[in-house]
Amino acid sequence: MKPLAQMADDVLRTAGAREKTALSRDYAAQWQAARVAGEVPDIGTASPPDQPARPDAPELLDPRDVPRRKPGSAAGRMAILHAVAHIELNAVDLHWDIIARFSATPMPIGFFDDWVKAADEESKHFNLMADCLNAMGSQYGAMPAHAGMWRAAEDTADDLMGRLAVVPMVLEARGLDVTPSMIATFQKAKDDPAAVQAVDALKVIYAEEVHHVAYGSKWFHFLCGRHDIDPKEAFHGLVGRYFHGALKPPFNEEKRAEAGLPPDFYWPMAG
Repeated sequence: MKPLAQMADDVLRTAGAREKTALSRDYAAQWQAARVAGEVPDIGTASPPDQPARPDAPELLDPRDVPRRKPGSAAGRMAILHAVAHIELNAVDLHWDIIARFSATPMPIGFFDDWVKAADEESKHFNLMADCLNAMGSQYGAMPAHAGMWRAAEDTADDLMGRLAVVPMVLEARGLDVTPSMIATFQKAKDDPAAVQAVDALKVIYAEEVHHVAYGSKWFHFLCGRHDIDPKEAFHGLVGRYFHGALKPPFNEEKRAEAGLPPDFYWPMAG
């Protein structure tokens, strides 16, 4: 089995969306099988690309230029699924990137276990969304997408605590806030078989994203303990430095608490 950091680098350099997620799931299965067998595989080191390889489509636009569609229409529901698929594909790269980019940072093996599992689940999530798009007669890449998704990775390329604060504890926590309303949108279209499929897929994503936010909180607090700093103050400072804009309520306080994010972390930063 390759060192884990090299596996991560391979995924980041794979362009095709389905090919990327297939490789991600294969490498995750290899890692997890070794860990179940009681092995502690080699982490290794890597020099990951500044930008992950991506398919030729979708066209990436400034967020202000991405077309808005009414969520109650079939076209609007399709746009929601495409946007979620794009987010999930970025998340696959983000989770492998934290492994590759910070592989030389001394961390417990559980850190790598968690992010391999998260990358595996994000790969599954992308495939669920891509399958829903196919069921609606579309595909990933058929619509323009948000060009700014990788900015958090670029901004925190040299700061592991900053990466944990911004990616799982802000961006993925935002997913916990908005996914229930997305599920409700598709539930209203219950006569559409593709909408029923989307509800089932979104429920899987909603349940598993809690774990990813929790991994971020766990390892952020671990590093705060290592450096003897206050987690709340550190979080506020790092989010203020790396996140561009205020945090947007309403917040899903129940799921955020389940993931280890208390209200006094995010409410003081709400816009």
